[in-house]
Amino acid sequence: MAIENPSLEEIGAILKKAKRIAVVGLSNNPERTSYQVSEVMQQAGYEIIPVNPTIDEALGVKAVASLKDIEGHVDIVNVFRRSEQLLDVAKEFVEIDADVFWAQQGLVNEDAYNFLKEKGYTVIMDRCIKVMHAYTRNQ
Repeated sequence: MAIENPSLEEIGAILKKAKRIAVVGLSNNPERTSYQVSEVMQQAGYEIIPVNPTIDEALGVKAVASLKDIEGHVDIVNVFRRSEQLLDVAKEFVEIDADVFWAQQGLVNEDAYNFLKEKGYTVIMDRCIKVMHAYTRNQ
């Protein structure tokens, strides 16, 4: 099965509804893409939850080691990990029953996609959440 992302209208609706974004692989280095993208999303009003066992905090928020350490519901899990790691993240995603699995631009894993789609989850891959937010914000 090929990866098929939701339409731009659907992505816009997802971003309008979402409030909490857990960012897997968020770096505390302001020069890293994960930091820059998450900072823009935080400034746009989203609650950002850093998920990275190797840092204490990012963007002024205490980091958690894994998705399972997050209290409360998560709307979007935004992933900045290598494509081959997406299936492991997808398995943890299912355990917390978040709404949307989002793999950043350049990240694709058909096994993770199929695993999540078979369970009825919304999956977005190979798309930058910051770009999609900017694009759909004015739609």
